[in-house]
Formats: sequence, C-alpha cells, structure tokens
Amino acid sequence: MPAKSVRKRTFVKAQKPNGAGLLLGYARISKGDEQSNVLQTKALKTAGCRRLFEEAASGGRWDRPELHRMLDHLREGDTVVVWKLDRLSRSLKDALHIMERIAKAGAGFRSITENIDTTTPAGRMMMQMVASFAEFERAMIRERTSAGLAAARAKGRIGGRRKKLDASKRREIAESVLSGRKSGADMARLYNVSQPTISRIIAHHRISADR
Repeated sequence: MPAKSVRKRTFVKAQKPNGAGLLLGYARISKGDEQSNVLQTKALKTAGCRRLFEEAASGGRWDRPELHRMLDHLREGDTVVVWKLDRLSRSLKDALHIMERIAKAGAGFRSITENIDTTTPAGRMMMQMVASFAEFERAMIRERTSAGLAAARAKGRIGGRRKKLDASKRREIAESVLSGRKSGADMARLYNVSQPTISRIIAHHRISADR
C-alpha cells in the first residue's frame, strides 16, 4: 500500500522583531480542582507576561471563554506563554489546532516547563515534528480501520452488532406468542432478551406473513 503523504503544519508566520509584540500568559486549572493558579501566574509574570488570562476548566474542553478571549486578542508579533503544555490542552488534536490559530495571528508560543518556543527555529522544528507524528498516527488508524472493514466485508459481515437470535429462533418466538402457547414475557425470559425485542420480532413476523 503506497504511503500517504503527511500534511505539514506551519505554526509560526514571519515574526516582528523581538519586543514588538506582547507576552500573553494563559493559566488554567481543572474545574473543581483544589489547586490554584498561583504557581502558574507567578511563573508567567516572571517570564515577562504583561497580561494574564486565567480560568478553571477541563483541558479537554474546547469551550473555554478565557482561552478564546486570549486568541481573539492576539496580534502579529505577540507570544502566548503557558507554564506547561497541558495547561493549553490535554488533547493533542486541540493543542495543534490552537497552535494553528496562534500562527494565523502571526504570533508565537512558549511553554516554560518544556522549554518550547516557536519563535525560535528549534522550537518551530519541534512542533512540526509533533504535528507530523500526530498526522501519521491518525493516518495509520484510518488505514487499520479501512483494512478491518474490508476484511469483515470479505467474510460477509457488514458492520453493526451481530444478531443474538437466528431466523429459526425468531420464528419460534413469533409462532409461540401468536398461537398463545407462550406469553411475550415467557419468551423474553427464555431467550434472555427484552420484551421490546420480542414485540419487534412479532411485528416483523406479521408483516412477512402478510406479504
């Protein structure tokens, strides 16, 4: 199978000279967490951030008001600074998407703990590598899924859950209930299925008999 090309992401546009933009800090703790933003905000202020955006929200959520406020405030030459990369997002997919938003604004990104700085050539290269590996992983998952579905189709399976009752059992259920030999509840207990399932089997049997 020919290898699929991996789409490269560009995280930083041409930057203004150093000092032309603002350092914007983003601090996040999980909602309901006992910790506070004190350690993060102190590190961000020490790093030179002139404006901080703080919130309590899960890193897996996209609807974070302060995150979007910060992204909306970005101007060319600015730099987003976080104490740690997972403060930006716990999802690699979302983190890369946020990086692209930052890049489109002509801004840079820095993570203090991981020493990532996309305003430098080394930092840009590192984020390009992370993005490439993420794209490669998604491509491999798609290929494995496609191969699994093709193998299932070759064996006559077309997806979905396998039916629990074969045709003979469904016919026996319908005939037993319709003849009055057994009740729907009796057949449900006998075959360990729900009563709505029994009702559907009977309805389908009636439709088939009327044809």
